[in-house]
Amino acid sequence: MMVKAKGGKVWHKQAKAAGEVPEGLTGLDKEATWSYSKADGWIYGHGTFCLTSHGKSVVGLFIWMPNSASEAKRLGEEIPAFANLLEMVCMDSKADDEKMYADLKDKYGIKLLTVPRKEMDKSERRQLMIAEQMKEENRAIYRQRGVTVEPMQGLIKDLFGLEDCWMRGNRSNRWLFAAMGIAVQMAQHQADQKNESTWKIKEAVCGL
Repeated sequence: MMVKAKGGKVWHKQAKAAGEVPEGLTGLDKEATWSYSKADGWIYGHGTFCLTSHGKSVVGLFIWMPNSASEAKRLGEEIPAFANLLEMVCMDSKADDEKMYADLKDKYGIKLLTVPRKEMDKSERRQLMIAEQMKEENRAIYRQRGVTVEPMQGLIKDLFGLEDCWMRGNRSNRWLFAAMGIAVQMAQHQADQKNESTWKIKEAVCGL
């Protein structure tokens, strides 16, 4: 999820690369970065990285990451800590990476399910990976993302009003996003223990 920098002011890429702050541009978050998504277009701000379980709608991890950083690379860095809990991990086409697929499988016994990119089936290894991805049982598991995973960052965004960052800078947003993740985890654990919905946690999180 991309979150706009506090104050909504942007530092255009060319000026940022040159270290030139336009005259009159005050209150700028100089540590924010640019990123693009088809849904939101270009956003200047900070990013979040979220892991969510498929079986139950529970946040496993919600942390800050540079807005311009690779989500797939971050996935490869974070997943080993959860290796003894996982059999499969799903991510969108950003994770269509043959090396990461092989590393997770060979080192940790974890199957990576993603969306193979079109016309990227030239090598035998790619063909084998794609054939595994397209098995119906794997597609059925992948489709669970639409119910238990994809809406989760939207829930967190709604709970904390994260249309814009609350603070400026990497350090401030790093600890703030981590605190948000822990608050959601605690509320969802409490709801699960009571056999209640892990989505309806606004009162527990916000103390309403």
